[in-house]
Amino acid sequence: MLVLKSLDIDLTQSEKKTLLSFLFVYSFFTIVILFFVSFLYFSFQKDLMLQKKRLIMQEYANDFVFRLKDLHINFDKYKYYPRDEKFNSAIYDSDKKMIFSTLESKKVDLDEVAYISNSKIHFVEEPESFYLGAKYIVLEIPDDKHWLRDLKDEITIFVIIAFVFMTILGYFLLKILLKPMREALHLLDRFIKDTTHELNTPVTAIISNIEMIDTSTLDEKLAKKIKRIDIGAKTISNIYEDLTFLTLNNKIISQNENLDLSTILIQRIEYFKTLADVKKITFIPYIDKDITIFCDKKKIIKLIDNFLSNAIKYNKINGKIEVILKEHYLSIEDSGKGMTQNQIDNLFERYMRFDKSVGGFGIGLNIVSLIAKEYDFKIEVISKLDEGSKMVVKW
Repeated sequence: MLVLKSLDIDLTQSEKKTLLSFLFVYSFFTIVILFFVSFLYFSFQKDLMLQKKRLIMQEYANDFVFRLKDLHINFDKYKYYPRDEKFNSAIYDSDKKMIFSTLESKKVDLDEVAYISNSKIHFVEEPESFYLGAKYIVLEIPDDKHWLRDLKDEITIFVIIAFVFMTILGYFLLKILLKPMREALHLLDRFIKDTTHELNTPVTAIISNIEMIDTSTLDEKLAKKIKRIDIGAKTISNIYEDLTFLTLNNKIISQNENLDLSTILIQRIEYFKTLADVKKITFIPYIDKDITIFCDKKKIIKLIDNFLSNAIKYNKINGKIEVILKEHYLSIEDSGKGMTQNQIDNLFERYMRFDKSVGGFGIGLNIVSLIAKEYDFKIEVISKLDEGSKMVVKW
């Protein structure tokens, strides 16, 4: 039940990450679309407003042209440029040079009919006759700020409501789409749980019975066969332990206690000697006595086992493994193929494998990183190609 509960937690966390990633991308594109729609709506409302203002300013322009005509005919009598409190105006000749102006705007676009510039609405009219030499008449009125503010408020409310609606819709759509994948993951995790559970009993029985066999009394061929069985069983046992650790996702409460790390390290070296003997690898231990550590026994063993297993796995024939244990310091160095800096940078990522010619799933060092994070261990990796690698743990 504990394993199944942990699986449900893992699936929920993975599902949440997927949901958040999808919602982020979905929300981004939703915002882009909403802003595009809002821009089109704003442009439409702006053009609609200008059309309404254009009708009003056309009347102003007709009246202004009439007064300009009157001034043109009776220039000697009036000599006063027509003004109106409802609008500002300007006249330009055929070369688009200003003749006279009361406009607040310094620049005008004579190629437009009606447009907004600097919070002013401009209307350009071309009278039939060049009264006072004017080819163009420009009228200017203040922009309707109330219209602009109301439109902005309207668009803001629309964007917020639409965004919330689209986000909720996207969330439920994704939940529906993820349902088959969620069920498949449940089945897969259930299969892994049952498989690892079924593997544990026979593998433990094999290892226990092999340890009770006195190989010194057997002939050489039979002893080698027993040794190969022992190696295979221990390899499966390590894989089982890694899968169990990841399945539980490090959720089991740690049973921390003061441990004799010196004794544990010696025992784990002895455990892995069978695997090391296959490649004729020699252990060179420098282990200080009575080194203690406050930690969960299973987790510190899992950390040591992964380092020793990798030191054997990636080592060369007739190689060596130097194990040093001092106060607050553990070092495991092999004489193997070594790693590049890029490989070191990605060393603790889950499922990362640099050499597919050797076994494993690429999960061991990821487990090490989880344990190190829990206990605030500092891990240092020193490696050179074709010279070997050195793993240092400090606490």
